[in-house]
Order: sequence, then structure tokens, then C-alpha cells
Amino acid sequence: MTRSRAALGAIPYALWLLLFFAAPLVTVLLLSLQDDPSPFAPISLALSAVNYSEILGDAFLLRTLGHTLLLGAVVTAIAVLLAYPVALWLTRLSPRWRPWGFALVLVPLLTNVVVRSLGVILLLSPTGVIAGTVQALGFPRPDLLFGWFGVGLSLCQVFLPYMVLSLYDVLEAQEARLQEAAEGLGAGPALRFLRVTLPLSLPGLRAGLVVVFLLASTAYVSATLVGGRKVWVTGMVIYREGLEILNSPLAAALAVLMLLASILVTILIGRAVSAAMPWAARRPPRLRLSLPPAARRLLVPLAEAVGPWLGRLLLVIAVLLLVFPLLLVMVASVNDTPQASVAGFYGFTWKWYARIAESTRYLLDAWTSAQLALATVIVSLTLSLPAAFALVRGRFPGREALGAGFMLPLALPGIAVGLGMLKLLHWFGALPPFLGILGVHVVLVAPFTLALLRASVAGLDVAQEEAAAGLGASPARVFRRVILPQLAPGLAVAGILGFLISFGEVTVTAFLTNARMQTLPVRIYAEASFSLENTVNAISTLTILLTVALLLLVNRFVRLDRAWRR
Repeated sequence: MTRSRAALGAIPYALWLLLFFAAPLVTVLLLSLQDDPSPFAPISLALSAVNYSEILGDAFLLRTLGHTLLLGAVVTAIAVLLAYPVALWLTRLSPRWRPWGFALVLVPLLTNVVVRSLGVILLLSPTGVIAGTVQALGFPRPDLLFGWFGVGLSLCQVFLPYMVLSLYDVLEAQEARLQEAAEGLGAGPALRFLRVTLPLSLPGLRAGLVVVFLLASTAYVSATLVGGRKVWVTGMVIYREGLEILNSPLAAALAVLMLLASILVTILIGRAVSAAMPWAARRPPRLRLSLPPAARRLLVPLAEAVGPWLGRLLLVIAVLLLVFPLLLVMVASVNDTPQASVAGFYGFTWKWYARIAESTRYLLDAWTSAQLALATVIVSLTLSLPAAFALVRGRFPGREALGAGFMLPLALPGIAVGLGMLKLLHWFGALPPFLGILGVHVVLVAPFTLALLRASVAGLDVAQEEAAAGLGASPARVFRRVILPQLAPGLAVAGILGFLISFGEVTVTAFLTNARMQTLPVRIYAEASFSLENTVNAISTLTILLTVALLLLVNRFVRLDRAWRR
């Protein structure tokens, strides 16, 4: 494939983003400037800032916006604290055990957010493990559910894997000789972390800070379930205004403000990390921080004594936070109690699984989710493969900028895309809802498949292609007989991970489903919000087992740690 022809492969991917990503964002921006809140009002070209004025004059909305941003910041800080021990532990595992360590991170990551939130509800339940332990120690039973603590803990559990994986990439690439040199100079574990590991991991930390803050500050599913509607975040207000009250312009204005806040925070994080990395720009540091000798003699031995034990404690807490809620869901699925949020075990039963088999709505919703995920994977791979060739083999101006643009859906709040697509489906009534949901799912999944396939294309043996072409093989035959067999493992891994992401997506999908078309995660979310029958835990357990099974299948093609690093 010539370089000029390879560049053409990026066009279908770019067009899809224009239709199903850029168009909804423009729609949200346009909606936010309309002064008529009626859902049937035509679009006016006389733009108005009335919605922004209403937000700025409403104490509840401003307070909610401030609390949401503060919650995102706190969750991000805690994620950093817990992610470093986990990422360092993964880098120190032997090659044999590292894929299993990755499984502890990837299974929660690829299990849908509703399931993980149900696990946190069981963990924080008045009859749960934490409350029981506190009471056994002689303290009053704590009230942990339906408050900011519960919501924050739930968001940490949901988004901690993103921080771990962002840090792992840079930590695993660090030279071991640097650690050995620091140790040879007398630096202990704590000092090596502060003076070597932490500074060199700042690029990965920057990516993790941006991703976790953006996701945590726009999340609403966990806040709705664990907060019990006593805690309000901006995403919940957008959902209520857009779907329940049908005031799309106000919801759009809130989404735009969150989008602007996300962009501003991204810029601030970038500048702060760049200021902490003066060597990357080859400039002298603006600020030198050093302890007085007396304080150094006191604090360094203390840090060396406490640091390793603190790291081990944080590692245990992080692993338990990732895995234990899912185990609680699995135990609750065979608990003989009608309420899904009851943590006490009252007897073993399979009846909740039997009810799933008897209920056609669960089976139909699962079939809808599977069809949607399969279609999403097919379209994502079809778009991503030529785009990967364009970004790897094409030589055209702005190639790297285009590659960064293709990753943009990961860096902007998905809630705005969902709201915009919802309005587009209203305007273009002939457009099937399935196509609208498919379009958005591809936007969310395609960046992952593109990243995976881009690494696979970069690893192709070009010499084999040239040899086949020299023997008279046509380009189609070269692709079918030489290129495709080499790409098969990467395609399989991208397809399986893409299927899991699409199958479990609920945050954006909840905006687009209706009574005639509902996905299984949205069904679980709806039932968990209003009636917590224990069938929900049985369905959630099946989704966990599906995730585990598909990840084991991925590991047969490519080790899990290598698959993610692609």
C-alpha cells in the first residue's frame, strides 16, 4: 500500500466522528443558546444567553456545579494515592503472574458501572462488612450510604483503573538502572520514589489526572445509585432537565459549562505538570524546593520507615476496593432475600437466576445489548483498520494532530454527546434509534480499537508484503494472505475489548434508549434506581462472568499486560 493511498484510509473514520461526535456537540452548543424551553420549539437563529443567566442566578445549580468539580478533584487525588502502589506492584510482577495482576484491574474496568455501584452499595450497607466491623470494634454503626462519602468511594472504585493503567505505561518503561544507581548512592525506597520514580512518571500522571477528573466530574450513574438522590451532581441535573423535565436548552447549557470546565482543568493540569518537568523543556526550574538540613535529618528516616508500610497498606486497600464489591455482588446473587441492597446472608438460593430465565424482558435486553455491541465492533474495526494504516504508513501534513483528534472522544464528557444525539434523533424522526445509539457507541469504542490496531500495524513485517508483491500478488491478495494473518491477534483483542466496552456502556446510552429499545445495562440501572429486587445482582453476576471469560479469551491471543500497552 502506497503512502498516498494509505492516507485516504483516515477519511471514513473522520466522517464518522463528524456525524456522530462533532454534530452532537454543535447541537448541544446551539441548544444552549435557545430561549424557548419547549421540546417542540424550532431552532432559532436569534441566539440568547438566557440559559446561562438562569444558571448563574440559581444558587442550587451553582452549588451543584461547584460540588461536582470539587468531587471530581477529590476523587482524582484519592485515585492518585491508591494507583501508584498498584501500578508499581504490576511492574514488579514476574511475566508469568503479570497478566493475572492486570486481570484484577481490567475486570472492574470493563464491568459496567451499574454493577460496580451495586457492589459499593452492598459494601456500605448498614448490614455490610464495613458497618459490621466498626460495630464489632465497639463503635456506633456508621451511616455510609446516601452521602458524599459513599458517592466518592464509588467513583474511586469506578475510575481507579484508568489511573493505574496511565501510570503503569510510564513506570514499566523506566530504566531499572536508575533505581539501582539511586540505591547505590544510599537512597532508600521512599527517597527513590520521590526523587526518581515520581518525577519520571509525571507524563503518565498527567494523562491519568485528566482522564479521571473528566470522567468523575461528569458521572451521574454512581451518584444516582449510591447517593440515593440525596447527593446531586451536575450530570444528574443534566439528565433530569434533558429527559424528565424536557428542558433541553438548560441541560445543554449545563453540559457546555461542564465541557468548558473540563477543557480549563485539562489546560491547568498540563501546565502544572509541565512546570514540574523543567527538564523536558530544557529550562531551569522556576522553583526549587528543599528542606532545611535539620528537617531533612528528621523526615527522611521517618519516611523510609513509614513509606514501605504505607505503600503496602494502600496496595491492599486499592485491590480490595477494585475486587471486593464485585465479589459481594456475586455472593448477593445467591442470597435468599428479596432486596438487592441487603448485605446480610440469609440462605443460599438459585431462584434469582431462574427468574432471569423466566423473564423475557431481561433476555430481550441482553440480546439487544449483544447485537448493539457486535455491530459496534464490526463498524469500529472497519473504520479503525484503514485509519491505523493511514496514521502509521501515511505521510501527510498534520498526521499526528489528526491522530490526536481521533482520540478526542476520550477526553470530552460523553454526557454532552448523548444529549446532543438525543436532540438529533428528535429532529430527524426517521432516523432509527438503533442507528443513533450505534453511532455514539462507535465514537466511544473506536478510539480503543484504533489505538490497539495502530500498534498492530506498526509491528507488521513490511518485507513480507514486498516479497509477495514482487512475486506478482495483487494488493488484495497481499492483504488477505500476508497482512491479515499478522493482524488477526490484534483484531481479535480489539474486537473483544470493544465488545465489552459497548456491552457495558450506560452513561450515554441511558439518554438514547426508549421503551421499544432498551439495553441490559440501562435496564439494570433503571431497576436499581427504583426497585432493588435481588434479580439485579444475578444479572450483574452474569455480566461479571462474561467479562472474565472474554478477558481470558483475550489472554489466549495476547497477554493482558501487552494487550493494554498496545
